[in-house]
Amino acid sequence: MTPKEMKKAIVHRIRAGLITMGSATKAELSQRLGISFPTISKFLAQMEEDGEIRYAGDDDSSGGRRAKRFTYDPEYMLGLAIFIEKSETNYSVFNCVGEIKEQGTLPSILQQDTQKLADVIESLIEKYPKLRSIAIGVPGAVNNGKIIFIPYTQFTDYDLKEMFESQFQIPVVVENDMNASVLGYATKLEIENESLVYLYFGQNGPGSGIMINGDVVRGSTFFSGEISFVPQYDNRSFLQALQQGKPNSRVVLTEENQIDAVARLIATFAAITNPQAVVFCDDEVDESLLARIADRSAAYIPREHLPALIMSNWRQDYLAGLQYLALEQMVAE
Repeated sequence: MTPKEMKKAIVHRIRAGLITMGSATKAELSQRLGISFPTISKFLAQMEEDGEIRYAGDDDSSGGRRAKRFTYDPEYMLGLAIFIEKSETNYSVFNCVGEIKEQGTLPSILQQDTQKLADVIESLIEKYPKLRSIAIGVPGAVNNGKIIFIPYTQFTDYDLKEMFESQFQIPVVVENDMNASVLGYATKLEIENESLVYLYFGQNGPGSGIMINGDVVRGSTFFSGEISFVPQYDNRSFLQALQQGKPNSRVVLTEENQIDAVARLIATFAAITNPQAVVFCDDEVDESLLARIADRSAAYIPREHLPALIMSNWRQDYLAGLQYLALEQMVAE
């Protein structure tokens, strides 16, 4: 590791430590991070001079010199989360501790092109010059920032990460909508090392986010979770089974064979990844529908191996996942 990389790594660890702890003395940071007291002192002095951290007063004396306490300035860096849907584009600007500075909804840019998205980002950067990271959620498969599969041809094969990092000189992470959602759900509830599946029938066809032992599963070609293609009923996919011969319409689970299709998918997940829970979007199901799905799933796999079926607010989880990804990028800057 070069001296420059070493310095960046130390700043990263101090930054993350202070944000996590809320406040700390030099001794507390040194002990927690395993970095020598003189090194901690040197870096804190520079970070205080840069305005990144603030002096928060002295601790009570235990007989000797009173220790100075420091906090991280949450306004020093801001993050931007944007998620794009068929009908609208949602964005959120937030500080280092996740407090929302501005939220908004704009017309969907999926029917337009990537330049429209660039214009939105540019206007927000002009308004918030302290923006230091961007997380973008898309309804498609993403390979390291490049969209490799999406129902909107003008976005297919676009490397949004490279394009926007080059244009704005700010770290960018691009994530599949359901991967961000399962991450956000786990982060929000502070769930660690669990296996979960997040299901959404959505505006762009069904999708899922899969977490195994706390890690989001993306797969060898970053196609994991594209459940539209799961074969069911001889020559019909899961998407076709849900659509009931009505393509391009929003899926509403009312028919018995739609419930059966979901139950088969639940049983498939139970047999392959054995998750603790499958999370549904709370505006797509209710308790009685989940009970019907659970009963039907038990026809395919022993009930004791079935996951819990629960509901959550998809938009909040999606945003929480994107914020987590943007904060990671921000702290690592």
